[in-house]
Amino acid sequence: MNDRPSRPPFDERYAEPGWAFGAEPNDFLREMAPRIPRGRVLCLAEGQGRNAVHLASLGHDVTAMDLSAVGIEGARRLAAERGVTIHAEVADLADYAVAPGAWQGIVSIFVHVPAELRARVHRAVVAGLAPGGLFVLEAYTPRQLTHDSGGPSDAARLMTLSDLRRELEGLEFEHALETERELSEGKWHRGPAAVVQIAARQPAKR
Repeated sequence: MNDRPSRPPFDERYAEPGWAFGAEPNDFLREMAPRIPRGRVLCLAEGQGRNAVHLASLGHDVTAMDLSAVGIEGARRLAAERGVTIHAEVADLADYAVAPGAWQGIVSIFVHVPAELRARVHRAVVAGLAPGGLFVLEAYTPRQLTHDSGGPSDAARLMTLSDLRRELEGLEFEHALETERELSEGKWHRGPAAVVQIAARQPAKR
């Protein structure tokens, strides 16, 4: 029997030298970032801060949250190295309160949680976006199980475009794609990958 206290699953990975998923933003987020209205942006399960720091460099007021205190420490360090300010907090997605109507952008990059929790988080995302706000997501699809470029081995944590359309009902999808692409994001996301990408906007009030 293992009596050691449990640790967030990414603590050890984030404690390794360097940046587990690189220090540069996700390619899809970089492409979509100009579509995010200037203002408050929330990065979910942000790890070591690569996406949050990039968005802060564009002038956004960025909050990065993650379960791993080690990851959040890295996010603060990366922000300091790049000369930007982010709000970084240790929190669990299972009980994190997304402020309603408060965010011009919400970002979810390779966030893979159980399907029931994911649906609950996505409902909170829809409610959390301000009118005109944009949700940007990239994640692995079930086809990723045939690749070794990252992601969970539990198919229930992977997602499809049809899952996302259902879970994000009420948003207007500006970009929606399941595709295969080459990843080069640090040590743990490298090689051919099967992903789903979306950019979905909260309609402006009429």
